[in-house]
Amino acid sequence: MNKVFLQFATLILSFTCYSQITFEKGYFIDNSNQKMECLIKNIDWKNNPTEFEYKTSENSETLISNTETASEFGIYNVSKYIRCKVKIDISSDKLDEISLEKNPIFDEKQLYLKVLVEGKSNLYLYENNGSIRFFYNTENSNIEQLVCKKYMISTNYMAVNEQFKQQLWNDLKCESFEISRLEKLKYNENSLMNFFIDYSKCNSSDFKNYKSKVKKDLFNLSFRAHLNNSSLSIMNNMIQVNANFENKSSLGFGIEAEYIMPFNKNKWAIAIEPCYQSFKSRASQSTETSYGPEFVTNFDVNYSSIEIPISLRHYLFLDNDSKFFMNISYVFDVPFKSTLTTPNYFPPRIETLSNLAFGLGYKFKDKYGVELRYQSSRNIIDYITWDSKYSTLSLIFGYSIF
Repeated sequence: MNKVFLQFATLILSFTCYSQITFEKGYFIDNSNQKMECLIKNIDWKNNPTEFEYKTSENSETLISNTETASEFGIYNVSKYIRCKVKIDISSDKLDEISLEKNPIFDEKQLYLKVLVEGKSNLYLYENNGSIRFFYNTENSNIEQLVCKKYMISTNYMAVNEQFKQQLWNDLKCESFEISRLEKLKYNENSLMNFFIDYSKCNSSDFKNYKSKVKKDLFNLSFRAHLNNSSLSIMNNMIQVNANFENKSSLGFGIEAEYIMPFNKNKWAIAIEPCYQSFKSRASQSTETSYGPEFVTNFDVNYSSIEIPISLRHYLFLDNDSKFFMNISYVFDVPFKSTLTTPNYFPPRIETLSNLAFGLGYKFKDKYGVELRYQSSRNIIDYITWDSKYSTLSLIFGYSIF
């Protein structure tokens, strides 16, 4: 079973080596203020990049530029980044590391800031490992951070310094803006972008919105049919049991809910798939005795359960219609009406533990899918003197209903 899985993995990975890498039309501006038209590798950065890969033509070699060599780069109709030396609050956002200091702790850094809105006033974003900072400038000012900082007043009480509201009230004046709007303003991308867009509109100024265009159908629901081949062995050293059950094939079915993460070009997803599986087989063990013929013990198992794999999935795109995927899953198992019986010993109860699973598959038009999944062995007998190994290789066919 392991050999089949490894052969399939090798085959899939050999194909993925040729999977399409997307270089899109873009540009960058060098330190001499020269604009270079090029093709930029669009990896839909979750964290602000420190460098980017580009080609001068489709067939040219891949080159790398960074904050030391390029003052600006962008992918047309997708995104734009500018190099800037800014004072950025480096206070931690982690709950167990939140500062007691109300005021921001600034450090000067050279960064690529993502442009969100260009207009009468500009809005920028910096994100790194979940830490989000917004920056802005007006026509006559340098770029500075919009300050929003959590801090601890006491062991059990946290407050927020929302200085950004005062900054915007002072610097972005508009007759239609009331103080109540600033009070309701949130320190997030949508809220701030709407405010900066409205500010440009209020001043009859042109603006450009760099709002990310993400895949709308981020949620997929699929029916899945499983063709399973399972094996089971049981052991009990105290009573010298070591029995291997016959491999059995069976059918299973499940419903998978998948959420596509809205970054990195929709290459990552989380999925959960409650599915029914069953295994019914017999094992016989012969034991030599000193007083006569061999002693034969029969074991019968009738094991049914609902498996609940929670999967992290990565897609490798071939073209607009085809993609491979790989996933790793943590599998919970809920048995029901399951028995392990033998006429010679007190039968242990089936109470399963969790295990890992690994899958490789292919999707076509986000509608049809096939996956080969291997489940590492799990113990289905949670009893102190017994041990067991239950593993499954599954061929899974999927059909997405939306």
